Amino acid sequence: MLNALSKILPPPTYLTMPCVGVDISDTSMKYVSFEPTTLNKAQKKIKLWGDITIPNGVVQRGRVNDPEQLAAVLKELKQQTKAEFIRVSLPEERAYLFETEIKKNTPMKEVRSLLEFRMEENVPIPSREVFFDYFILPGASESNKAKVAVAAYARETILKYYDSCVAAGLRPVSFEVEAQAMARSVVPEDSTGAVMLVDFGKTRTGIGIAYEGVLLYTSTIDIGGNQLSQALRKVLGEDVPESELTRLKNTQGLVRRADSSEVYDTLLSTVSVIKDELATRMQYWHTRSAGVSARRINSVMMCGGSSNLKGLPAYMAETLGVPCVRGNVWENTFSLDSTIPPIDKRHSYGYATAIGLALKTTV
Repeated sequence: MLNALSKILPPPTYLTMPCVGVDISDTSMKYVSFEPTTLNKAQKKIKLWGDITIPNGVVQRGRVNDPEQLAAVLKELKQQTKAEFIRVSLPEERAYLFETEIKKNTPMKEVRSLLEFRMEENVPIPSREVFFDYFILPGASESNKAKVAVAAYARETILKYYDSCVAAGLRPVSFEVEAQAMARSVVPEDSTGAVMLVDFGKTRTGIGIAYEGVLLYTSTIDIGGNQLSQALRKVLGEDVPESELTRLKNTQGLVRRADSSEVYDTLLSTVSVIKDELATRMQYWHTRSAGVSARRINSVMMCGGSSNLKGLPAYMAETLGVPCVRGNVWENTFSLDSTIPPIDKRHSYGYATAIGLALKTTV
């Protein structure tokens, strides 16, 4: 009934607070926004999308080293999008995630105070220097305890991003761990169990584990697409342009052929390191979740620009022992059966986080 009514009397734009989802990494700033709507997901429409390069050293491993230069990039974003409100990703390298329990039916005004007392044993920063948010997980109705997922950041980390946004004339509505935003875009809304999210980027690989759609674990591997390119240059020559290396990765990759065994062997030696790191974190998660079969990882979803490496899902599925696919970044946006997105499939994998941030702004 609400959907039908909204078609006749659409709410004012300010009530839907149209925001741009802004994913800030060490090398680029990707953004996405949707047309304000109260219609269902099959009718969402992309309004804006783009990618702005961030100069080297401005952001490093998620730390803002040059707030003024980051503000300059954000001003460019504002010029391109005419945005006022934005939702911004925060680097998982700087996040502290933990789970705890509270009594069910604890008054909401008391929950935050209780969690502040739990900070000291879970976050190596004085609680007065921490910003945090939490999510109460659904649990068994007969239990008198409720599990709570907490995400915390140092105040300094968030304030540097916040101050850069304000200096650019933008209003940050919220900040969110990038892997949580990625989960919102690629994990089906009716998904059950745990999913490992792998963001294979240029300079690093981000790892998240979401259970029932809620991010409970993050980690980072300092290997990305750039390392694959460096390894290829050692055997193919230092003068090979990046465009040719990208072509080789995306067309030959991890598929062994008589005329590409050198490329295969070179890439495999680097990708196998990532595989080992994923296996280690998967084992840790299963050990921590021992006795709760529903929390076992039942699939791996990959995104990020470097996830286009040919043969990567098949290799990971075979070596990790669980289904592995490239995530559909439009999973919770619209149906690909009825909508052709403006971003081609190969480039869309790099927009998973920005899409997830923008999805939070729609009704």
